[in-house]
Amino acid sequence: MTWVIVPAAGSGQRFGALVPKQHVLIDGRSLLEWTIGRLAGVPQITGLLVVLAANDALWPGLQSLAGKPVLTAIGGSERADSVLAGLLALPTWVQDSDFVLVHDAARPCVRSSDIEKLLHAIAGTNGGLLAAPLRDTLKRQVDQSRPTHVEQTVPRAGLWRALTPQAFRRAALTAALKDAKAQGKVPTDEAQAMEAQGMQPLLVEGAEDNIKVTTAHDLAFAQFLLRTAGDKK
Repeated sequence: MTWVIVPAAGSGQRFGALVPKQHVLIDGRSLLEWTIGRLAGVPQITGLLVVLAANDALWPGLQSLAGKPVLTAIGGSERADSVLAGLLALPTWVQDSDFVLVHDAARPCVRSSDIEKLLHAIAGTNGGLLAAPLRDTLKRQVDQSRPTHVEQTVPRAGLWRALTPQAFRRAALTAALKDAKAQGKVPTDEAQAMEAQGMQPLLVEGAEDNIKVTTAHDLAFAQFLLRTAGDKK
């Protein structure tokens, strides 16, 4: 049994739209609907739990998708808060040892084959995440002023971009996020919370077109990918 949590409670302020970015439309469907549609199509996924803001009036009220249950919960101000709320709201029959996937609402182009590869790779482990090795040359800037200048070139060997889904066992991830909250820490993803517990999550290489929509340019690129590739496997 594998459930997926989709944190979608953010305001998307950096995106600059009139609505939260997860509700921005591509060809008549919101980013969130594209994303959960892709997730529901993965055979190994049992159900979906979408974590929404308390005042979200744009959620279409889906209760099932592709024959799978779609549940909702109310999230918090930080991603980690929303994921923890989702973990606590999962059905009681989801076991402590079951893997739970967490996937960004604004990643509508994730490939089903990559999710299946992740699930296969983590079998018998404590969990891992989709990621992509860095290929560009990296520069560290001198300071935050404008214009800024290069301080140094940063070696990229061994560096990866974290993608989603990220998959960990329900009880372990719940405990890690509770511990982070108790210490006043705000992990930026689930892997960071697990790292703080001494775990070394498995890196599973995923497609680089599993983009996160953060800017208008990202939205246009996601639209291109969805139109040209459809439900890419």
